[in-house]
Amino acid sequence: MGDSFPRIEPLGEAAVLVRFTPRLDDAANRACVAFRAALEADRPEGVVETASSLGSVLVRHDGRDPTALLEPRLGACDWSAVPPPPRRLWSIPCSYGGDDGPQLAEAAEMAGLSESAAIEALSTARIRVLALGFAPGMPYLGILPEAWDLPRQTGLTPKVPEGALVVAVRQFVLFGTEAPTGWRQIGRTLFGCFEPGRARPIALSPGDEVRFVPVSPEALRRGADADAERHGGATWEALE
Repeated sequence: MGDSFPRIEPLGEAAVLVRFTPRLDDAANRACVAFRAALEADRPEGVVETASSLGSVLVRHDGRDPTALLEPRLGACDWSAVPPPPRRLWSIPCSYGGDDGPQLAEAAEMAGLSESAAIEALSTARIRVLALGFAPGMPYLGILPEAWDLPRQTGLTPKVPEGALVVAVRQFVLFGTEAPTGWRQIGRTLFGCFEPGRARPIALSPGDEVRFVPVSPEALRRGADADAERHGGATWEALE
C-alpha cells in the first residue's frame, strides 16, 4: 500500500479502515470528520456503522466489503476542505490548578510558562473535538500549540476524577469517568460527557469546538449544582 494517504485497509472480516494519516494532523482529522458525516448522510450498501478517530474512519459492514463503493467517494474531493457537519461551540467552566489541577505547575514549567500564563494560554485556546473514545462520550481535543507537545508521564497517575482535564501531546482529554492516566491533570470540570438520562446522552461530537473557561473552585461547583442537564454549567451555541 506504500505511504500514500488516504487509503482503505481491511480490518478483520467485518470492517475496513479509511486511513487519512499515520500521525496527528489537523487537516487529516477534519477530513475524517467530514468523510464520516458524508457516509452517515448516505450510507453505501452493506455499511452498518461508522466511527471517526484521530486519523481514520472505521467502517463496519455486514460481510459485503464496501471498498469498491468507498473508493470513488474517497477520491471525489479533498475531504479536509469539505465544510464540517453541524456543530456546536461549547464554553465549559474549568477550575485550573490547586486540588483541581495538581499537575498544572509541572505542565506549565515543561511548556516554558508561568502558571498564570499557562492558564491564560489554555483557557483562550479554541480547540476541536478530534475524536471520542476510551469511555462513552469521552473527547480528545486539540490541536494545541507546539509548546504543549508534552510527553506522557513515565508512570500512571492511579486515579483522576470524572471531569478531570488532562494534557499531553498537544491534546486535552476530558475524562468521562474516574480512571488512571499517564497524562497530567491541569484542571477539573464537572461536565458530564455521558449521561443516559439526557435527551442527548453524549454531549460532544467530533468537530465541535470547545473553550475551557477559567472559574474558581467554588463557582465551578455552584454552576454544576444548578445544572439539571449535568453539563457542569457549560453553555453552547450553534456554529454555521
